[in-house]
Amino acid sequence: MAALFCSAATTAYAQQSPEQLPPPSDITTVVEPIVLSDTTLPAEPIGEEAEGPDHVPPDASGIDLSTLETANLSLLYFDPVQTYLTPYIARAFENALVFHKKTFNWTPWDRTTLLLKDFGDYGNAAARSSPNNAVLLDVAPLSVSMETFTPGERFFTLTNHELAHVATMDVWNSQDAGWRRFLRGKPMPIQEHPESILWNYLATPRNAVPRWYLEGSAVFFETWMAGGLGRAQGAYDEMVFRAKVRDGDTFYSPLGLESEGTAVDFQVGVNDYLYGTRFFSWLALTYGPGKVVQWLGRDADSKAFYAAQFRHVFGRKLDDAWAEWIAFEKQFQKEQLAKLSAYPLTDVTHLSPIGLGSISRGFVDPKTNSLVAAFRYPGTIGFVGTMDLTSGKLRKLQEIKGMMLYKVTSLAFDPAVRKAYYTEDNYAFRDLVEIDIDTGRKRTLLRDARIGDLVVNPADKTIWGIRHQNGFATIVRIPQPYAGFNQVHTFDYGQTPFDLDISPDGGLVAASFGEIDGKQSVRVWTAESLLSGGGPQEVARLDLSPSTPESFTFSPDGKSLVGTAYYTGVSNVFTFDIATQKYEVVSNASTGFFRPLPQPDGSMLVYEYTGAGLTPSRIVPQKRDDLGTVEFLGTKVIKAHPELKEWGVGSPAKIDLDPLVTERGKYRPARRMKLAAAYPIVEGYQGAISPGYYIHFEDPMQFSQFDATVSYSPFGNLPNRERLHIGLKYKTLNWSLEYKHNDADFYDLFGPVERSRKGDAFIVSWNKTKIYDPPRQLDFFGSAAAYFGLAQLPSAQNITSPANIFSVEGGVKYTNTRKSLGGVDHEKGVAWRAIGTTDFARSDIYPKLQLGLDYGIPLPIANASAWIYIHGGVAGGKATSPLGSFYFGSFRNNYVDNRPEKRYREIDSFPGFEIDQISARRFVKLTGEINLPPVRFAEIGTPAIYLSYARPALFAGAMLTRDAAGRNHNYYDLGGQVDLNFTVALRLPMIFSVGAAAGFEDGRYQKTELLASLKIM
Repeated sequence: MAALFCSAATTAYAQQSPEQLPPPSDITTVVEPIVLSDTTLPAEPIGEEAEGPDHVPPDASGIDLSTLETANLSLLYFDPVQTYLTPYIARAFENALVFHKKTFNWTPWDRTTLLLKDFGDYGNAAARSSPNNAVLLDVAPLSVSMETFTPGERFFTLTNHELAHVATMDVWNSQDAGWRRFLRGKPMPIQEHPESILWNYLATPRNAVPRWYLEGSAVFFETWMAGGLGRAQGAYDEMVFRAKVRDGDTFYSPLGLESEGTAVDFQVGVNDYLYGTRFFSWLALTYGPGKVVQWLGRDADSKAFYAAQFRHVFGRKLDDAWAEWIAFEKQFQKEQLAKLSAYPLTDVTHLSPIGLGSISRGFVDPKTNSLVAAFRYPGTIGFVGTMDLTSGKLRKLQEIKGMMLYKVTSLAFDPAVRKAYYTEDNYAFRDLVEIDIDTGRKRTLLRDARIGDLVVNPADKTIWGIRHQNGFATIVRIPQPYAGFNQVHTFDYGQTPFDLDISPDGGLVAASFGEIDGKQSVRVWTAESLLSGGGPQEVARLDLSPSTPESFTFSPDGKSLVGTAYYTGVSNVFTFDIATQKYEVVSNASTGFFRPLPQPDGSMLVYEYTGAGLTPSRIVPQKRDDLGTVEFLGTKVIKAHPELKEWGVGSPAKIDLDPLVTERGKYRPARRMKLAAAYPIVEGYQGAISPGYYIHFEDPMQFSQFDATVSYSPFGNLPNRERLHIGLKYKTLNWSLEYKHNDADFYDLFGPVERSRKGDAFIVSWNKTKIYDPPRQLDFFGSAAAYFGLAQLPSAQNITSPANIFSVEGGVKYTNTRKSLGGVDHEKGVAWRAIGTTDFARSDIYPKLQLGLDYGIPLPIANASAWIYIHGGVAGGKATSPLGSFYFGSFRNNYVDNRPEKRYREIDSFPGFEIDQISARRFVKLTGEINLPPVRFAEIGTPAIYLSYARPALFAGAMLTRDAAGRNHNYYDLGGQVDLNFTVALRLPMIFSVGAAAGFEDGRYQKTELLASLKIM
């Protein structure tokens, strides 16, 4: 693989034609070419007519998983469709592991479990070190839009990156090892036992780090392990910070980044990658890579807390170093802007008064003089719409379900029929949707088709696209009436076409094309060769190595292409003549141009990158023979510290895998269960403090889990038979079996709501997801329970209960709610539920039926919404029995709680009354709510505990009831609540809520109830 070390020199291009320009960067080969195996990878067989499955499984628990085992790795995959990948991925893992073990002087505490999955059309990955070391990898290609991801072999990059996470979180010294032995593992924080937060920190202190620390370090290692090919040398990253300096945008402190910067910016969590990577690169430049490794490591004399370790290693406070980096970054980017402006910059006319965050491919609609595209920016749910090219006014047509960050969606447009075509569920299995741009009406054409990069063939009106499945990319053709698709050509693994386009006469097909060795180009093929099945016949190729040419589309006459590339380190506009295969640069951007659209008057529409994201703009293209280049921060790092060249890990092909394989077989979760943690806890029971012990068993993927909790109440006036408390629970992803004896609960220590109950309970419950199409989800659930020796009803603490109760319950719930960028709560949508319960006690039957509906709409103010919550129910059986009524009253928040903070929305809550004060045989309850925009805070707190926002809400409720005596009652309440969101241990969310509500019964004031509650995680 070629490694990129961008040149610091400004190259003058006078006297040379653009097609002869030398690459304005130095290319140094550091690592070997990456190969998967010694044999050619098989292409996935796909039927001529195919449609996606009806349901995307939310988990892998019900699917037959196979395993490949080594001493270091347990690789789980779906056989046979993913089997071809497993030898290479195992080699890539072992290859990366050797490097990380040596670099950090690290011995993994346990074997890493790696799960391959194909539940989405674009790749992603995740890692953890608690309660065990695990990595999740999607097999789908990753989006390299705007070069926001490394254009190399994806599993090589991902394993290097994710194992950096595992290593930097799992690193340990003798102190950590002592705690891990005492705790019998690496406990993860769980709501049921908040003491686990402390135990997690003591066992794995490097879990308690900010996300920029994790992602910045992983990108830094990912880059130099690949010999310099990575986001620490990324042109996109350079552009982001160059735009911040040019536009005077905010630079966040470490605290402000986590408390505000990852919430209000259009890039949300990606800011952690951007800031973290730059800071780590600056540290390496200033202090050397060895110091960076020392900070991340866990030697005997190291400090557990990451910030204390920073001061230990660098001799200064982290905040001071960060401020110095920001000063350096600003000066560095001013120098880059000066280099670029040494040559005449392209004049830019912004067509929108604001930056619009992320924008999809756009099309000019000449009939309305508007841009047809998809837009996603803070304060608004992403949508397909139009932007008037004169006024910049936006017109929303339809919101998009399942948007992407930078591309938003794949979009095509046919002006002849006034229809646009776009994709939903872009990170799951993509649907194909048609929309009328005049009326806004839409209809779904194909569900779960997994097709994107859409383009309408002007010649025959077929829709072409690229389908992702099982790691392969396939060009497909969708004939009218767009009810199914045909496979055109499936490429070998590692060959990934994207940004598809078709010439006006339908004779040529163009696409950006990524190869397994990281090379990127634009390919032009004949449509006839693709349709004939003989393989793509190439007629032209544009190679702008080492950049990724993207968004290339045909000119109106079909003789040339226009697109963009970071060839000089800045994304500029290129034209490419197909016949001569020569290109010209026609812009000089200070930040970057994307998605160019030539106009009849000779101008060109582009998206310019600004501090607020992409901004539709107009430029006049002009051939450029002289351009400035930018210097990458990574280039300065490698020049100052050439020892980083030794970090290249080379090709995974050098790993001899066969001797390492210890076993192949099937993954049986129940058989893989082992002790994961055991630690002291404390619970509450009927006002008494109950110290105890918690034991947890699970399989590595947490498909099967068993918990045992034992506690004892040594003090108070409890009868001896109530002092021992036992809780046993076995659960899979669909089933749960529980036994409780004198059930105790941590949160009973902080009333007023009591969950502890005298007696014994046996409970079996079941949940099955029938629709998993986020945010749309439909669940069926049920349970059966037997209670013995009760003193209070299981669901009503102030109501005396029959001693023995047998209960069955069944129900269905549906939710489809969403929020916009910058939002903190659901802002629109619908949810409903229906629950039927039957209790048996003393030979009598007590049926109940409950119904609920939630409905919300956004308000004109960004991130504000209005909701109604409607509940109703009817109870049967003897009216005189406590089992024959429903019970309501109070906010029902404990002073410390783990349930939703806005409990006034729930069925049994009615603030302004005592808990269980209201009883009803029949009821209808309506709660109206106004959620005001959150108030954001950037610099309140410390990195270990900081305040993010305050979320105010107002509510009013009305309830009509009929009690056991047949009397009707009217109840009302009026109140407000403010939720203060803060973070503890850098990644654990907490919410402190304060509120008040006044209650009224039949027109008479009852009381004003005050709320103060801390929600844990």
